[in-house]
Amino acid sequence: MAARSAGLLLYRLAGDGGVEVLLGHMGGPFWARKDARAWSLPKGEHLDAENPHDAAIREFTEEIGPAPDGPEIALGTIRQRGGKEVTAWARRADLDVTTIAGGRFELEWPPRSGRVQTFPEIDRARWCSLTQARELVVAAQVELLDRLEAHLGGQDAARA
Repeated sequence: MAARSAGLLLYRLAGDGGVEVLLGHMGGPFWARKDARAWSLPKGEHLDAENPHDAAIREFTEEIGPAPDGPEIALGTIRQRGGKEVTAWARRADLDVTTIAGGRFELEWPPRSGRVQTFPEIDRARWCSLTQARELVVAAQVELLDRLEAHLGGQDAARA
């Protein structure tokens, strides 16, 4: 059975009428020197018995900090390349990303060294236009951005 994740994608309307989304750069040594396709909406795995929306809020809180209130849009589920299913919601809200209270994970690094190091799940976060976000996120998550834009009626002003 495929792993299941749930996530919350914050979005806001920019001054020029475009849409910006909040993305997190994946932490750890595998992603340290990567930018393109190394960003994601804040998300995490959940058990089948857990309500996916509750998991999305929990994961956002663990990776970024408390989720601000705002109206939501169900974005549905996508399947990532490795088979993981990601169910997401978009929430219109603003958030200061200069300080994120991200969770941490342990990993033996370098491999087979016997040393266990601690890394942030998300090492930084930023607001991006939908155009920028499409270049940065894990490829399968572009579909979630497309669904958000379609729901909002194509409000993204082609910004780079």
